[in-house]
Amino acid sequence: MADEENAYTFTTRATRHITLGNLPADGMHLWRGERLPEVTLAYESWGELNPAADNAIIIFTGLSPSAHAASSAEDPSPGWWEYMVGPGKAIDTERFFVVCANSLGGCYGSTGPGSLNPNTGEAYGADFPDVTVEDIASSGYYLMRELGVEKIHAAAGSSMGGMSAIAYAMQYPGAIKYLISISAATQALPLTIALRSLQREIIRSDPDWNNGHYSDAHRPLSGMSLARKLGLVSYRAADEWNSKFDRSRLPPEKLSGKRFEREFEIENYLEYNARKFIHSFDPNSYLYLSRAMDWFDIAEHGESISDGMSKIDVEKALVVGVTTDILFPARQQREIADAMRATGTDVDYIEIDSVNGHDAFLIDDEHFSPVVKNFLDGTVA
Repeated sequence: MADEENAYTFTTRATRHITLGNLPADGMHLWRGERLPEVTLAYESWGELNPAADNAIIIFTGLSPSAHAASSAEDPSPGWWEYMVGPGKAIDTERFFVVCANSLGGCYGSTGPGSLNPNTGEAYGADFPDVTVEDIASSGYYLMRELGVEKIHAAAGSSMGGMSAIAYAMQYPGAIKYLISISAATQALPLTIALRSLQREIIRSDPDWNNGHYSDAHRPLSGMSLARKLGLVSYRAADEWNSKFDRSRLPPEKLSGKRFEREFEIENYLEYNARKFIHSFDPNSYLYLSRAMDWFDIAEHGESISDGMSKIDVEKALVVGVTTDILFPARQQREIADAMRATGTDVDYIEIDSVNGHDAFLIDDEHFSPVVKNFLDGTVA
């Protein structure tokens, strides 16, 4: 099982920073019409690129993780996908050159709202250009070429990362051989838009947000904490909450004695995880990346979802869904697989019966590792 405590840990010892030098002369053109004059990506890598430069895998992250997907000699701390990436593991770093980047718009070293605006010399804040999933995919495309890879063996991602992997395949047909999409979507559902909209509103309602121009000393931590708690509730399944906590109450010594304060263990769990998160993630990055997921719509790459999917040119795809996922339900994964098949892509679709809901890909080693391993084993001679 993955180390849940380290799922969103920010570590730096193995992180590399690269300023993309292969962008157009006037910078990176973004999907919604704006541009960034300069883009730096924070990334980590494992394994070695072979002489043919054809064994590379790029991993796109969900909204929150850093580039630290797995441990290494440079940084032995467990990564957010520790069970999946490493020597002899499903994504085998003895066989593949594996790259994971912190998303464009993130806050773990990649260009984002916390970066300095070259026009003002101050942090962009809420003046940062609109970022989309397509832009995250494009930044990964430019990164791999900076690293000497013209065609990658596979693009893989879960949640927002799955969307990014699909966007990569659509925007750069033939640039990848294999595609792995886990718990993603062709477009956001009303429920997920509603939940993320509430999270953004909660953050923006914190007076310390200051229209997106807060200082390090006055960050909207209260808003971030509440938004994170709402997110945590949606990431897991009701049956898991029932089995993990039931109606267990806090021991008397942990009660504050204040009216309406935390009384149940589930409340304490949410508080603990929210407090851990708010000191490691930038509120503006949360707003930008959350909105990027709402905006993503494969139909915008043509006249319909099928038209968008028809642009994908890969040898084979793996699509994985989870029966208890309420954010990106299994029916959305079936929609992805069916649309790919209908437009000529060879697809393996796997539906995993896990109690862990949307976050199953982070922690359910027993179910996910064999699926990914079997697929990747079939992509090499």
